[in-house]
Amino acid sequence: MDEETKKRSVDITIGGKLRSFDIDDPVLPEWVEEKKLSAGNFPYDKKMKREEYDTTLEALQVELVKVQFWLQATGKRVMTVFEGRDAAGKGGAIFAARAYLNPRYARVVALTKPSETERGQWYFQRYISHFPTAGEFVLFDRSWYNRAGVEPVMGFCTPQEHKRFLKETPRLEKMLVHEDVHLFKFWLDIGRETQIERFHDRRHSPLKCWKLSDMDIAALTKWDDYTQKRDEMLEKTHSSDAPWTVVHANDKRRARVNLIRHILNTLDYDGKDKKAIGEIDDKILGSGPGFLK
Repeated sequence: MDEETKKRSVDITIGGKLRSFDIDDPVLPEWVEEKKLSAGNFPYDKKMKREEYDTTLEALQVELVKVQFWLQATGKRVMTVFEGRDAAGKGGAIFAARAYLNPRYARVVALTKPSETERGQWYFQRYISHFPTAGEFVLFDRSWYNRAGVEPVMGFCTPQEHKRFLKETPRLEKMLVHEDVHLFKFWLDIGRETQIERFHDRRHSPLKCWKLSDMDIAALTKWDDYTQKRDEMLEKTHSSDAPWTVVHANDKRRARVNLIRHILNTLDYDGKDKKAIGEIDDKILGSGPGFLK
């Protein structure tokens, strides 16, 4: 076995069992295949049917177009934050929500690592410059919450910086909401085998391979560390002003339609069709850290 293969092979303990996983092996291990949907006590044993998903999503996207007209007419502002482990489905959910919106007024913000200048600024500064103006719908693909997860786990910030972030963030978000910004914070939650299967898919897909990084591979052995930081983040930054909405996302289709429903149900826009929106699946979407327990 060469050095590169060694580096990309990891030993993982799941359910008290030690498992070996080689990301470069084109064959997905049986222990992953068996639980890629059911991992983490996911409440369904089959994905939402494609035909049902397509029909439902289209109706919801029509409602989102109405929301955009409403934002333009009233000057209201919407900001959505999508967080979750790597491969949780953030990008796909953002794409589904934005697909038919006018891109001039619906922006995706996906920032790279901070520059030298940005590292010398107030932590929130580079994010604030992307907040919405009147009539805009802004979607953050990861956000300031990097400091609640990846940064402390991977050693990119100090414990003091992490602690200060958890204390200051609710204050910032309270100001945003009091400025009449409609703020949505989504945590897309997936099971461990689900994440491994999605990493494997990325590694062996010529269309998705760019999504997999060495940091993703390194994070495979830090599942428990990420879980601890996730729980602390949800506990410290969930508030009545800016609540966390938790979405069980092993099935991307159910995750997408339910989080869009949540946005639509929350906003009081013109021409709202409640029948077209449908009911939230309370097995898939809930509020705050208690929904994970």
